[in-house]
Amino acid sequence: MKPLSLIIITYNRPDDMLSLAENISGLGGLSELVEEVIIVNNLSSLSYQIVEDFIAAHPEVPFRYVTAPENLGVSRGRNFAVRLSTAPILVFLDDDALIRNSNVLQAIVDIFLENPAAGIAAYKVYYYSTLQLQENAFPHKRFAERKDWPHFDTAYFSGCAHAIRRSVFDEAGFYPENFFYGMEEYDLSYRALDKGYSIRYDNRVEILHKESPAGRLTPREKLRGMWVNKSKVAWKYLPQRYFFSTAFLWSLEYLKKSGWHIGGFVRGWREVARIPKTEKRTPVGEAAMAYLLAVKARLTY
Repeated sequence: MKPLSLIIITYNRPDDMLSLAENISGLGGLSELVEEVIIVNNLSSLSYQIVEDFIAAHPEVPFRYVTAPENLGVSRGRNFAVRLSTAPILVFLDDDALIRNSNVLQAIVDIFLENPAAGIAAYKVYYYSTLQLQENAFPHKRFAERKDWPHFDTAYFSGCAHAIRRSVFDEAGFYPENFFYGMEEYDLSYRALDKGYSIRYDNRVEILHKESPAGRLTPREKLRGMWVNKSKVAWKYLPQRYFFSTAFLWSLEYLKKSGWHIGGFVRGWREVARIPKTEKRTPVGEAAMAYLLAVKARLTY
């Protein structure tokens, strides 16, 4: 068994997916280190024939192209792919990302070998268009302080590009399937930390992300989902005071970014108010809380 499975979920970006497939096919150590490259077509509305043609023309690359039965969203889509995979380390890539350094596969393996406690690895992400560091994909809120650090332990990871030991899913469970969009990485992070794993950032893996530096417009529904989901995470895993601070501060963030959309604000608070009735509290233990404090995690929101 080779150590790595690469996993990509598509989101109506066939040209970007083709570029990523081409990028992966040129990586060093592909035949020695990669068991499979799983591409899940998340029932996209656009044709992926150009991707299918590329896969057919490159049988030397262990592509597995699968169409999901429905649009599964982020969390369910990743869980669907995890169940198809076989390698001990699963590498997740957004379909609008590219790998910058060709020796990345061996670096991914080395990071886990060098850090036996690490269950999840986070990477250095640049904007594709400007080659500037993408702050909202950096896995620590102290960006100015840590942006030049080569590696550190942290409390969460960015979904854009990351790797997870299969044992994390075996012990901590899968991504939360009631999170259609947003904050699913935090949910899995806290469960992994509670199982004794750490989360390691390492800049030896460099990713180019085609998201614009100006940011994508976040629809109000997605923004509200991020507010509600982050509140769910705080309720489930952290001391209750962080649930209240998260719900309140994220409600202000929703107002600001939604253009003071009062209807969504009221609906969001209704959803947040239901959380204590619908979500079971399973707070992380003392060791995980000590870890969160040691890595200076931002817990208030």
